[in-house]
Parts: sequence; C-alpha cells; structure tokens
Amino acid sequence: MSKRIVVDPITRIEGHLRVEVIVDDNNKVTEAYTSSTLWRGLENILKGRDPRDAGFFIQRICGVCTYSHYKAGIVAVEDALGIEVPLNAKLVRTLMNAALIMHDHPVHFYHLHGLDWVDVVSALSADPAKASKDAFNYTDTPMYTGEDHLKMVQKRVADFVKKGHLGPFANAYWGHPTYKLTPEQNLIAVSHYLKALEVQRTAAQMMAIFGAKQPHPQSLTVGGVTCIMDLQSPARLGDFLFKFKEVAEFINNCYYPDVVMAGGMYAGEPSVNAGLGTANLFTHEEFQVSATEHLFESGVMMAGDVVALVTGKPFKVEDLDESKITEEATRAWYKNDAALHPYDGETDPNYTGLKKAQTVNDKGEEVETNVVKESGKYTWIKAPRYDGQPLQVGPLANIVVNYARGNERVVKVVDQFLKDTGLPIKAVASTLGRTACRMLEAKVVADNALVAFNSLIENLKVDDTTCATYKIDKTKEYKGRYIGNVPRGVLSHWVRIKNGVIENYQCVVPSTWNASPKDANGVRGPYEEALIGLPIADLSQPLEIIRVIHSFDPCIACAVHVMDTKGNEMGSYKIDPSA
Repeated sequence: MSKRIVVDPITRIEGHLRVEVIVDDNNKVTEAYTSSTLWRGLENILKGRDPRDAGFFIQRICGVCTYSHYKAGIVAVEDALGIEVPLNAKLVRTLMNAALIMHDHPVHFYHLHGLDWVDVVSALSADPAKASKDAFNYTDTPMYTGEDHLKMVQKRVADFVKKGHLGPFANAYWGHPTYKLTPEQNLIAVSHYLKALEVQRTAAQMMAIFGAKQPHPQSLTVGGVTCIMDLQSPARLGDFLFKFKEVAEFINNCYYPDVVMAGGMYAGEPSVNAGLGTANLFTHEEFQVSATEHLFESGVMMAGDVVALVTGKPFKVEDLDESKITEEATRAWYKNDAALHPYDGETDPNYTGLKKAQTVNDKGEEVETNVVKESGKYTWIKAPRYDGQPLQVGPLANIVVNYARGNERVVKVVDQFLKDTGLPIKAVASTLGRTACRMLEAKVVADNALVAFNSLIENLKVDDTTCATYKIDKTKEYKGRYIGNVPRGVLSHWVRIKNGVIENYQCVVPSTWNASPKDANGVRGPYEEALIGLPIADLSQPLEIIRVIHSFDPCIACAVHVMDTKGNEMGSYKIDPSA
C-alpha cells in the first residue's frame, strides 16, 4: 500500500520549502510535490518606481543572492535604455560575481549540503593519523589535515557531544545506511567544514572591496559602477588579489579533493546515482573576462542530446530563443493560469489552501496532517517553460552545456575530475553529478577569474571610464531584460518602462525553473522529476529526499515573499523616494 511522506520544512536552504512524496510497497517514490509556502511580492512593489532604483529594491529578494539580483536589475534597465556600459565596469562586475561564486558554492557544499554526505558522529571514531595520510589520496597538497589539526577538530566535535548536543551538527540522520564515507574521510570533511566558516568571511570581504559592503553591495548603478576610488587604489586592487588567492587555494586544495573523495565513495550508492530529473538543460553566457570573451557560453540541450552526450553519440546544443520562454500558474497560487512571456507576466495571488490526509511522521507513525491538493494549486512558485518544456538550470546545466560546446576551460577541469575519480561522463546525470558540477563551476571560476582582473588592470592604463551617460525620455516606452548565469543557474529579469517609471517587472529565477510545479499538461519540474524512483531506506529518516533537493541548492526566497494566508494586512509602509 502506498504511503505519503511530508518533509516540511526542508532545512539548510534559503526560504521555505516543503516536499511531499508518495512511496510504493518497496519504499520507492512514485509521485512528488514540491511546495513553496510564502509569496513573492517584490515585482509588484517595483511598479511605478524610477527604473534606476530597480536593482536596489530587487536585490532584497534574498539575503544570499543579493549581488545576482542587484546586477540583474541594473542590467535589465541598461538593456531597455540601450546603454553601452564601459569595459571597466563590466570587468569589475565580473570580479564581484567571482567573489559571489567563490563564497556561495563552498558554503553550500560544507554548511548546507555537505552533511547529507558526511556523518559527523562517525568522525569521532576516526584515527587522525590514518586520516592525515588518507588526505593525500585526493590531492598532492592537502590542507588542514595534519594529524595534530585533525585531533583538535575531533576534540571540538567531542566537546559538543559531551555537552549533550551537537551544536551546528544537531538534528541530522547520523548513522543512516546511505552514508558511505569512512570515519577518517568524515573527519577530513569536518575539518574543512570548520575552516570553510573562516574562508567565507574572506570571500565576503572580496565582494565588499568593490561593492562597499556584503550582503547588499551598493556600487552598481545604471550605466556602470561607482567604485572609482577603489579602482584607482593599488592597495585595494592588491587586497582583492590577496583574498582571491586565499579562497581559490581553499577551493583547489579542500573543496575539490573532498568532492573527489565523495565521488569515489558514493559511486555505488543507488540513491545518488540517479536523480538527474528533468534532462533538458539551459545555461547562459556569463563572466566577461575581456572585451570579447566570456568564461561560460550559452546553450540549451534537450533530453535526447544530453543522453547522446553521456553515451558518446552525436548531439547538438541549441542557441536560446528568448521568445519561447513562458511562465504559467496552473498549479501555482496565482489568478492567471495562462502561459505568459515574462514581459507580460502577472503576479496576482490566489491562495486556495491545503487539505487533510494521512502521512508518515518521523517516528514511522501514520498521522493526519495538511497536504497539497494533487489536482489543484499547491505552491507559490510558477512553472517556467521553454517551448512548452521544463528546463533544469544550475551548475550541472552550465558545466554539461559548456563541456558539450567544447569550452576549453571547462573541458580541462571536467576531464581531470573524471580521471581523478574514475567516474564515467554519464555519472554527471545524477544527484552526485549535480553536486560535483557545482564544485567544478567554482573551480573554473577560481582558476580563470583573474583573467578579468588582469584585463581590468591593462584597460585602466588607457581608459579610466567607469560609467556611461544616458537619459530617460518619458515620452517613450522601453523594454529590456537581463539573462545570465548565477550561482543557482539561469536568472532573468524583465522590465517594461512607460512614462519614465516601471510599468511591469518580472523575475524568472533559477529556483523557479527547478522548483517548478506540474504544468497544465501534468509535466513535473526538475525537483519533482528528480525524486521519482528514489529508494528510501527508512521512511522515518528520509535523508535521500533531502540529499536530492539540497543538490539543487534551493533559494526559495528568490521565488516567493511574505503574505498572510487569511488575507490580513501584515503591515503598511509608505516610502517617500524623494526624501
């Protein structure tokens, strides 16, 4: 007899997400529903405002992806107004983007997703001397894995246990049968977990050098950047370079080998060697490193071509046709269900609630709780589609498409990783592959972003321009967009300007693509599709579900915002933009 499991909330993510699955008698997932439980309203807040303020408002979508939305809001307006931004400004934006990626991906692996792979309690029984030697199996230059250092790490974790709790490691499924690392490997990863807490501070400082602060940097403006004095200061440039190299060293000598280690140990685990989900992949050009070159290229690969790539058969990569992008709300809590292009998108709420049903709780007991209405609306996230098809975005899509494009910088890193792990290229089409590709994306940035730094230094010698001039004609109507690749995948902002103010604004964010509900044809989005067929060892400890969802690095706050489900006003605020 089938059973229903509800995981609510999914923790160690940004925002509020619940996942419901139906399992068969063999505890395999046969149906899945992912539901975001808060509403996004920032698009409506922007209506009627000066378009030059869009970036500053829209970066408040999220406390993690602030720079991504900030840049998107600025560039969308620049595109609408036809502004050609100076090269210096473009390169500074790239360096800030590099700081974001190099901060975001290690934090995701160690502090959000890593505990799905690493059994912290197991590390208490490790032999530090053996672990120190084992570290050389994954890199010639291991860091923070000396025997004395590992003994100290082990003591810190043991002290947590002696106090009766595990601190940041509490409330996990320690001892779960799908954990595969040895005690020594777990100890290595825990050491890097703790060090990553320090490294993320350095990465945040990198952003603040050109952005004035982090989160919510302030130095981007329509037309360019305002950090002129920082660009004219050798000390500030040198500080960025020093911090960049420190974070890059951690990525290359800790993050990379830890994923190599996990890749080898989890190669035979069924729950992570499936879970590709939606096999249609989409990425977009990003990281301008010179006047003519970007680090990553654009492309769309549909399922048949992805399968062909990983099986060694002929394949193709399509160029993006922006006119084919739509969002619909058949299963989302909005009024208009129609498939609309983002320029014409609507965000009017229509909450229809949940229903009561029997589910399995964390003790394995059948209990009554609220569940989604399977045939109705069940989430605040819309369903983006490309020519009517769902697309998966994120580092997996970015790395696979660029590998297929023959991008030399990506091919070099991917081939080395496959050699180091002994994994075949088809292993990328999995939950494990999604996690590995996130690390590979961080490594490609760490290995190559200084191309942009050097281009900036050379260009500053002959051109000190940082901002373009422009004007807004209130008698004209404008429309423009930003499309680019950010830490969680393809992000796009779409703006219409009329009478000198924003008439309509729509964000199609990575987690909207990936956390998409079913559409009018009943086709699942990537999260839901990735869960189908997933084996669950213990229904009261559904670690496998969490591991799959975390591999996408959900940022639900980007896709939703706060409302009261009973329609009550939660607060009223009036802002005088001229004050």
